[in-house]
Amino acid sequence: MKLKVCGMKYPENILKVGNLSPDYLGFIFYEKSPRNFMGPLPELPASIKKIGVFVKANIDEVSEKVSQFKLNGIQLHGSESTAYIKQLKSKLQQEAQRGTIDKSPFIIKVFSIKDHFDFSTLKTYEPLVDYFLFDTKGAYAGGNGYTFNWELLNNYPSEKPFFLSGGIGIAQLEAIEKIASSLPVHAIDVNSQFEEEPGLKNSTLVKEFKTKLEEISSR
Repeated sequence: MKLKVCGMKYPENILKVGNLSPDYLGFIFYEKSPRNFMGPLPELPASIKKIGVFVKANIDEVSEKVSQFKLNGIQLHGSESTAYIKQLKSKLQQEAQRGTIDKSPFIIKVFSIKDHFDFSTLKTYEPLVDYFLFDTKGAYAGGNGYTFNWELLNNYPSEKPFFLSGGIGIAQLEAIEKIASSLPVHAIDVNSQFEEEPGLKNSTLVKEFKTKLEEISSR
């Protein structure tokens, strides 16, 4: 399993966490979020994929952020329709052909869950996105700080790999190992449980979690 550290905000902290070599770093482009990222973005190793998190953003805005920050992936965290995703992919492919961006980024579609979820919702999105992400449904678009009912994932009908998110901390490692044994969990997405304040990550805790996650993945 891979590791994504989301909600990065401060350049020095970005470099500190980047030195731990997570697979992904997430940057939230949403003004209502306390983790809203405005730059600058320091240079990171090529092995770390940069993911921009957007909530019902204008397609031109998404394209501009991809170009500005050389994003490798896009995480759609709102109620984006399949039509929106088709338009976004077309726009990004055009930009890649023009050379404005290196290549079209991969796309993650987020679905928020609490105590129930209709997995048939995924069917129309499946051919359009590279990954799903399951997060906790709460007062905020993300970073609510608690997990949803993971038992619901036993009903996951797809083979498409997904990111698991929502209030994940070191205490969830045992449950992660159990769920990853039977489902296509591509990556674990951590955020609020590793923060000293919104956007500022505790690198010592991230390192501990990463080490233990690697141990689980190697079993």
